[in-house]
Amino acid sequence: MEVLERGEAEYHFIDPDDFREYVRDSKNRNWEEKLMDESDAVKKFVDSGDYLAYDFSSLTRGPQSLIREIIRQKKRKLWICAKFTLLESVLLAGAGCVDRIDVGFLGFGPYIARKVQNGEVKVYDWSNGSITYRLIAGAMGIPFIPARDLLGTDTFRKSGATVVRDPFTGKPVALMPALNPDVAIIHVQEADVYGNARVYGPTVATLETAMASKKVIISAERIVETVEFRKEPNMTIIPYYLVDAVVHAPFGAYPGGTQGYYEMDSEHYLMLSSIRDEDEMQKYLEEYIYSVDSHDEFLERKVGMKKIRELVKKAQILEGYR
Repeated sequence: MEVLERGEAEYHFIDPDDFREYVRDSKNRNWEEKLMDESDAVKKFVDSGDYLAYDFSSLTRGPQSLIREIIRQKKRKLWICAKFTLLESVLLAGAGCVDRIDVGFLGFGPYIARKVQNGEVKVYDWSNGSITYRLIAGAMGIPFIPARDLLGTDTFRKSGATVVRDPFTGKPVALMPALNPDVAIIHVQEADVYGNARVYGPTVATLETAMASKKVIISAERIVETVEFRKEPNMTIIPYYLVDAVVHAPFGAYPGGTQGYYEMDSEHYLMLSSIRDEDEMQKYLEEYIYSVDSHDEFLERKVGMKKIRELVKKAQILEGYR
């Protein structure tokens, strides 16, 4: 196959056969209860130096309680998959947890921009679509996947993709290397204690992210009986045998929202987006993350029932999420 051009960026890659071997030898497929608190889940399944992925963003169904716990445990040198990400990347960078980011969409103001400009955090350009393609390839167990969405863009040059001549048409096509994260953290509306999970509303490669990852932590708004999954098996988005830990985390996406449960806290987001320097960031981290020991304590001491009731009241439209 004729190589026409290569992107400049390094990329996370695991040989598909090595990933298959890991899944075969290390993945627990037993019908066992996996319910634990967020502290134990992060301690057991997230290591410094891991490649970390999550399937949705800060605004909607982001795994915020798990992100806060990763920061609280001071994990270091993470490489993260910033697909539709806002809050997560900024807080992880501010806490010194992350030093490399694969960027599909990276937002949130002057603080993260300064981190990137100063070289404290390296970023590698991808589109949201191409990162999703990479996860699909990782889930399929193939080394790469062809697509056209990076062709003719500056994003390609800053990515780790390769352009080759398609042997069937003779035209250029971009090859995306498969992505197999070390760990995925995914927030869902419902899960059972074994790891079966349901997501209502929009998803972004939720199943593929779980399938492509070595380890998977699910946080859930509600823990439901397994019989409910058996009644409607077609509603199960993530099956239990992909999941390593289940965390019961009501309001686990706060300050973002979860479809059908509560809306995002726009005031809290405005406060976050206004952070400009290191002093402000460290003050925020101390106030909202380091000063509490758990997600439950965070909700009780830093959010409060009045604010929670307001956000629940705003989420009145449930059609499409049930």
